[in-house]
Amino acid sequence: MTLDRRALLISGLAAPGLALGGAPAVARAAPLPPVPGEMTLGSPTAPVQLVAYASASCPHCAHWWTQVLPLVRERFVDTGKVRFVFREFLTPPTEFAAAGFILARRIPGKYFEVLTTVFQRQEEIYRSEKLWEGLQAIGKQYGLTDAQFAAAMNDQAALKGVNDRFFRALNQENIEVTPTFFVNGAPIEGDTGFDALAKAFAVAAKG
Repeated sequence: MTLDRRALLISGLAAPGLALGGAPAVARAAPLPPVPGEMTLGSPTAPVQLVAYASASCPHCAHWWTQVLPLVRERFVDTGKVRFVFREFLTPPTEFAAAGFILARRIPGKYFEVLTTVFQRQEEIYRSEKLWEGLQAIGKQYGLTDAQFAAAMNDQAALKGVNDRFFRALNQENIEVTPTFFVNGAPIEGDTGFDALAKAFAVAAKG
């Protein structure tokens, strides 16, 4: 299951030991500082920070993004209680993950909407085994012509950006698996459903 020859090619992304689920074991004592290229939702003065590392090609990430994040946004982010910080990561098929992120950044002001659509259609696209066409259809939904989509997939600056963000997360932030979550700098291990996150937010808000 690969993007066809027209799609972008990503080199040097083989990272042995990448897996799905879980979280790193090293605890952190304070909210994580900003990093280049992260995407955010919510008030910058919110008392709680939720940082999520996820891959556009990860089925576990797709489930969390489509089933849990909407509730988190409604109850906590939109009410000013939590600031959501999203950081891109790449898992196999890395071409699809990178292309999904590049596409989301290509639509002005619609990053989270586009990425949500990618996650919603991920399983369907995988079943079709037409990764390029699946993402191309999403691009059309958000107003991109076929030529504009192809240009996005061949944008070397955009490709460098997604690679840089991935390798920073892998090599400097020690992220190994997706999805990975931190609440005010502390890793959330095990259950990352809405109820578990709500409890973590309550603890973090108390300092």
